[in-house]
Amino acid sequence: MKRPARVRALFALAVIAVSVFVAVTVPVRLGLDLRGGTQIVLETRSTETVEADREATDRTLEVLRGRIDALGVAEPTIVRSGDHRIIVELPGVQDPRKAADVLGRTAQLSVHPVLGPAAAGEKGERVLPDEAGERLRLGGASLTGQDVKGADALFDQQGGAGWHVTVDFEDGRGWARLTGEAACHPAGDPQRRVAIVLDDKIISSPQVDPSVACGAGITGGSTQITGSFTAEEAKELALLVHGGALPVPVETVEQRTVGATLGAEAIEASAWAAVVGTVLTAVFVIVVYRLMGVLATLALLCYGVISYAGLAALGATLTLPGLAGFVLAIGMAVDANVLVFERAREEYGARNRPSGRSALTAGFKGAFSAIADSNVTTLIAAVLLFLLASGPVKGFGVTLGIGVLASMVSALVITRVLAEFAVARRWVHRRPRVTGLASVGRVRSYLTRRDPQLMRHPRRWLAVSAAVLVVAGAGIVMRGLDFGVEFTGGRLIEYSTSTAVDPDRARAALADAGFPQAVVQSSGENRLTVRTEELTDAQAVEVADAVAEAGGGAEKVRDELIGPSLGDELRRNALIALGLALGAQLLYLAVRFRWMFGAGAVGALAHDVIILTGVFAWLGKPVDGVFLAALLTVIGYSVNDSVVVFDRIRELWRKDGRAPLAGVANRAILQTVPRTVNTGIGVFFILAALALLGGDSLTDFALALLIGVAVGTYSSVLTAAPLAVELGARAGGGRRGRNSGGTGSGRPRTAARQHTPAPDTATRGR
Repeated sequence: MKRPARVRALFALAVIAVSVFVAVTVPVRLGLDLRGGTQIVLETRSTETVEADREATDRTLEVLRGRIDALGVAEPTIVRSGDHRIIVELPGVQDPRKAADVLGRTAQLSVHPVLGPAAAGEKGERVLPDEAGERLRLGGASLTGQDVKGADALFDQQGGAGWHVTVDFEDGRGWARLTGEAACHPAGDPQRRVAIVLDDKIISSPQVDPSVACGAGITGGSTQITGSFTAEEAKELALLVHGGALPVPVETVEQRTVGATLGAEAIEASAWAAVVGTVLTAVFVIVVYRLMGVLATLALLCYGVISYAGLAALGATLTLPGLAGFVLAIGMAVDANVLVFERAREEYGARNRPSGRSALTAGFKGAFSAIADSNVTTLIAAVLLFLLASGPVKGFGVTLGIGVLASMVSALVITRVLAEFAVARRWVHRRPRVTGLASVGRVRSYLTRRDPQLMRHPRRWLAVSAAVLVVAGAGIVMRGLDFGVEFTGGRLIEYSTSTAVDPDRARAALADAGFPQAVVQSSGENRLTVRTEELTDAQAVEVADAVAEAGGGAEKVRDELIGPSLGDELRRNALIALGLALGAQLLYLAVRFRWMFGAGAVGALAHDVIILTGVFAWLGKPVDGVFLAALLTVIGYSVNDSVVVFDRIRELWRKDGRAPLAGVANRAILQTVPRTVNTGIGVFFILAALALLGGDSLTDFALALLIGVAVGTYSSVLTAAPLAVELGARAGGGRRGRNSGGTGSGRPRTAARQHTPAPDTATRGR
C-alpha cells in the first residue's frame, strides 16, 4: 500500500473510531418537537427607568432559572438568545399555561403602609382594593422584592388556618420600622394595617397585632401571608415571592407545545422511514454497482455514524426540520459515490488495457472537482443560514453543514479506502465485472446509440420552463400563499379527536363559540388543526371545548403561539438569509466557472423555488418552517445537479477551447445523465419512504421534496444548461454552437446523421 493510501486508511479509521466513541457516550439532544414538551420564548422590555440590555436580560434569566428549578421540571433548558430574548424549554410539560404564567409574571413585590380608606373619585394617590374589595390608599413602598430573603408555603395543622406563605426579609429593621409606625394607630383603624402588593394587587393586608407597641414594631423580619390558599396557590405564590422581581418586564413572543405521543410518533416514523429508505437505496446501488455498491453502502453507514457524532459533539439540537439537512446530505453522499463510479466506468471503457485500480483512481480524480464545488456551494448556504436565520431555518443550517462535511469524508475517504483495498485483491482483478466498473451501464449505452441533440434548440427547453413558471406563478397570484403561524403570528393548535370530524363541521362549531375566523384543516386520521389569531389561554380552552364537542372528545397534541413581531422577524430573516445564500452561490459559481454558468444555476434555482411554491399554492398546503426547510433542501439538490453538469462542460471545454458551447453542453449532459438517473433513483427511495412511512408530521415535507427533486433534476439539465448556452451566445462565446446545430461532436448539422462516437471516446484525442 502506497503512502497516500496508508494515510487515508489511518485517517478513515481514526474518524470512524472517534465517531463511534462519541456516538456511544454522548447522546444527541432532541428538540421538543421530537420528544414532547413546551418551549417558551420571552422577550425583555425596557421601562422608563431600566433599559432591557444584555445585562438586564442576563439578570432576568437568573431569576427565571430559580423559578424553573422550583417548578420541578426534569432537565429544563434556559438560554439567552441575542440581547433581548430568553428561550425556555420544559420537557414533558404539556400544559404551558401555568409555566408561562409563572415565568412571565414580573412579580413586583412591595410592602406599603395603609393611609386609610379611599374616598370616591379620589385622585393623586395609589389606591388598590384589598382582599375583600375595600379600596385602600397606600403610601410609598417601604420594602420591595429585593428585600425578600425567602418564602415558603406551609400548612398550619395545629391552628387550622390552612395553607399560608411565610416571608422572610433581608433586613429585619425595615419590617420592624414599618409595623412599628402602623402600631401607633388604634385597633380597627385601617392605618394599623400594612399592605403586601404583588403585581399591583393586594394579596395580604394584615393588621399589626394589638400586642405590638407603638414604635417597637414586629421584630425578626418575617411575616405570614394568609388568604384561604390551596396547596397549589400557596406554593406558586411562594415561588413568585422567593424568585423576586424581574429586573425588567418580559413578554411571551413564542410558545410551542408538542405532546409526548406526537413526538414519539415522529421519532418512530422517521426511524422507520430512514431504515426502509436506506435499505432500498443500498439494494439499488448494489444492483447497479455490485461490489462497489456494497462498499458504498458501508461508507453510507459510516456517514450516518459520523453525522450523529458531529451533532452530539457540538451539542446541537436535532429537530424535525433539521432532519431535512440530513436528507439532503444523504442524497449528496450517494451522489458523490455515483459520480466516482460513473467516471471510473468511463475511464475503464476508454482504456485499451483497462485496470480496475487505475480506472478507480482516475474516477476519484475526475469526480473530485464536481464533488468539491457542489459541497462548497451547499456549505456556503448552510453557513449563511446559520448566521442570519433563526428558528427552524437556523437548525436546518446546522444539520446541513454537519451532514455535508460527513458526506465528503464518507465518499472521498472511506469509500476510496475500501474500494482501493478491494480492487487490489487478485480474485477481484481476475473478475473485473464483479466490481461493477467494467460495464458502462444501460443508460450510457442507450445514449451512445441514440446521441440525442438536446442543445440543438435550447430556447425550446427555456420556453417549456417558462410555461411551467407561468402556471406555478398563477397559483401564487390567484390562490395566494397560506403562510403558517411562524411567519404571520397567531396560534395553531392540533387536536386528536375520538371520532373523525369533518373540518366544515368543526369550523361551524368554532364559529358558534365565537371564533368565526378560525382556519380548520384535517391533518390526518382523527386529527384537526385550528389556526387563529393570538388567543388567550382562556380562549384556547373555549376552542378546545368546541372541538371536543364536535369530535366526541379531543386531546391537544400540538400548540404553537407566535407573536406578530416574531413572525415578521422570522419571515424577514429567512428571506434575507435565502437571498444572501443565492447571491453567494452565484458569486462562487461565477468565479469557479464562468459568469453565464453561475447565472444559469441561479436561474434554475429561481425556477425551482417558484414552481414548488406555486404547486403548494395550488394544493392549498401551508408555507411554514417545514416547507421552508424542504425548499432549502431542493435548492441544495438543484445546485448540486447543476454544478455536476457545469463541471463536465468546463472539463470538455478545457480539452477543446474552440468547440461551440452548445455542442460541449450537449456532450456534458449526455455524459452526466447516467449519474443523474442513478442519483435520482437513490434519493427517490429515501423520499418515498419518508412520504409513506414518515407519519402525518412529515407528509408535507416529503411531498415538497419529491416535487422539488423532480423539478430540480429537470431544471439542472434542461433549464440551467440551455440558459447558460443562450447567455453565452448573446455574449459571443457560444454563437458557433447555435449555428452548428449543437451536435455532440461540434460538427456541422449534417454530421449529426452520421455515426457519432460514444461520449467517452469522443472526448479522447481532442
